[in-house]
Amino acid sequence: MLEWNESIKIITGILVIVNPLGIVPVFLSITSTQSIRERSRIAWIAAVSTGTILLLAALSGESVLKFFGIGIPAFRVGGGILILLMAIDMLHARRSGSKQTPEEAGEAEEKDTIAVVPLAIPLLAGPGAISTVILYAHQSSDWLYLLFLCVIIMCVAIVVWVVLRSAVSIGTVLGTTGINIASRLMGLILAAIAIEFITQGMSGIFPCLTTAGN
Repeated sequence: MLEWNESIKIITGILVIVNPLGIVPVFLSITSTQSIRERSRIAWIAAVSTGTILLLAALSGESVLKFFGIGIPAFRVGGGILILLMAIDMLHARRSGSKQTPEEAGEAEEKDTIAVVPLAIPLLAGPGAISTVILYAHQSSDWLYLLFLCVIIMCVAIVVWVVLRSAVSIGTVLGTTGINIASRLMGLILAAIAIEFITQGMSGIFPCLTTAGN
């Protein structure tokens, strides 16, 4: 089994990249005309969809990479760069373009069903979250580890549901400034995780780097 510090790092990494707190303003904006009951239903569907997407990524992501002939070290570097760019956006308290463009945001406001698109994907389970889950899933071939990762994903989905269901209260208490401060702190953590992914990927592509470091 994983050591507690490694477990905390995985839990924190997935939760930070999903960042349910960061989409509270978006959720409130695109559900402004919905009733409390309808908002709760949207929050539930978004959470279930997010969990399902990330579970599929954890269980089948590596097979998809093998199908396209993409090596894990190269994917670590590419995924790490993507996550780093998202972390930089979080540090500047702005929404990442890899999650949703302004055009997609405008289109979302016109949709009747928004729980899956754009809330679940790409806002919550976007490219960065999917990449993170695939990379964590590859760290061990032990089925107990994979089961542990799936449990973490389900716990993150529950957190998403709780946050979105309490979006009105959270928005009132924290306000835009509070949410931006939290996003910046999470962005700092995410940047460190991204650098670690990039370093591991570079070591896999260029083994001489590891030898030189020793």
